[in-house]
This record gives sequence, structure tokens and C-alpha cells, in this order.
Amino acid sequence: MLSNRTYLLATTALAPTLWGTTYLTTTLFLPEDQPLLAGTLRALPAGALLLILCRRLPRGEWWWKSWVLGVLNIGAFFALLFIAAYRLPGGVAAIVGGLQPLVVALLASRVLHERLTGRVLAAGAAGSFGVCLIVLQAQARLDAIGILAAVAGTLSMASGIVLSKKWGQPAPPLATTAWQLIAGGLTLLPVLLMIEGLPATPLTTTNIVGYAYLSVAGTAFAYVVWFRGIARLPASTTAFLGLLSPVVAILLGWTIARESLSSIQVAGIVIVLGSISAVIVSKSAKPVPATEGSVAEPSR
Repeated sequence: MLSNRTYLLATTALAPTLWGTTYLTTTLFLPEDQPLLAGTLRALPAGALLLILCRRLPRGEWWWKSWVLGVLNIGAFFALLFIAAYRLPGGVAAIVGGLQPLVVALLASRVLHERLTGRVLAAGAAGSFGVCLIVLQAQARLDAIGILAAVAGTLSMASGIVLSKKWGQPAPPLATTAWQLIAGGLTLLPVLLMIEGLPATPLTTTNIVGYAYLSVAGTAFAYVVWFRGIARLPASTTAFLGLLSPVVAILLGWTIARESLSSIQVAGIVIVLGSISAVIVSKSAKPVPATEGSVAEPSR
């Protein structure tokens, strides 16, 4: 039997693992030059599905808090994510997110008063170094707008992680995830209509399959386990698990999209995985009590 801590880490890690498939899915299944459509169709159907399942609406201040978190974790993040995915190779777009653990650790030390240990800083630096090894060896054109979008997306998600931890969860993750997805999707919708507009041609079966996968597996399921992990793990630990996303992305790019993978990039992957392990095995990676206002779930 897995311990509660191991089970929690494993289920939380499923989220970034699934997110790592976003870049390849975008390339192979989705229509070109429609990043806002991709973000909207990923968020709104997933949020509606979860709301139907939980049948619970936010109360009081959680209307505006859900909107703020929905913009940071979903609306702005999805738009920036898909812009980066369309303009950069899959591995490069995902790996920019490797800076996120350091950003989260710094924010958490200020906002959440989490202890910023030497182990976390060293692991964050190692993870960033591993990211650099992979990015610098990528044989692909690095688009400036794509890089900026990826960096902005990382900052948005990092802020969302810290605020999610600070504010806690007033309901089970199924409900709070639904609120954020709907808020983020509704924020994206008018932007989509003003900037991109609806597709000029009908979506193909391939497109629909791609959107369905991203919405159900990569969003509805992934975000439920992700927010559950945020509630019960230190913010920096959750952020380090996010490094699994670029590792999955570049390995999929190598095995399926036939992108090149050098020995230096392999070394970078090993370093990134080592940085994750260093934080997970530390005492700071143990589950912590849910923050004030959050709903504790039964142990498994």
C-alpha cells in the first residue's frame, strides 16, 4: 500500500504529466493560429462538466476570488500557453516553465512565509540549469513572442499557485476547480471574439478529438488533482512537480515528432528530475495541513 504522502505526490504529478502532452496535441490535432479558441474550448467545457458533477456555486467573497484565480491559473495562462505552443517547438515552449519553482519558492517565502531553504534554492537552480541545457541545445528557431508568452504564462501560473495556497479551498477540489475553469473560460471568450473570432471553417473530427482530450484529461481531471495537491503540499513542492511537464513534452517531441535530442539535453533532463527528487525527499515535501478556509479530504 502506498503511504498517504506517496499517493498524494503521485496523483498531483499526474497533472503536469498530462500537461506535458499539450504541446504535441496542439501541433498534431488542433487548427493553426487559433490559440484563444484552444484555451476557451479547453476551459469552458471542462468547467461545465465539473460544475454539473459537483452542483455547487461559490459564496460570498469566493465569487471574486474564483475570478482572480481563474484568470491567473486558467484564462491568462491558457492564452499564453497556446501562443507559446504555436510559436515554439514543444520542448522549448514547455521548458521555459522550468523557472517556475524558483518563482513560486520566492513568492511563497514572502506571501505564505514558507521557509526558503538552501535545498530548495539549490534544487531550483539545478532545475533551471537543466532547463537551460535542454533549451540551448534545441535545434529550432526561438521566436521572441513565443518566449515572452511562455515566460508570462509561467509568472501567471506561479502567482496562481501561491494565491490558491494562501486563500485555501472553501469546497472540495471538484467545485473550486469548476469555478476557476468557468471564470477563466468566460474571461477568454470575449477576448477570443474580439481578436481571433470564430473559425472560418468547421472543426474537423481530428480537431474535436484534440480539444476533447485537452478538456477532459488535460484540464478537468488534471486540475482537480493539481488543486488537491496545492491544498495539501507546500507551494514550492507542487511547483517542482510541475517540472515533469517539460520533461514529458520534450520526450514526446523526440519519440513522436522526431525532434532531435542530444546527449546534453539528456543530461539536462536528468538534472531536472534530480532537482524534483531533491525537494520531494526533503522534510519540506511532507503534506501540510490545509490552509485556513480549505476543506480537508479523507486520507487514503
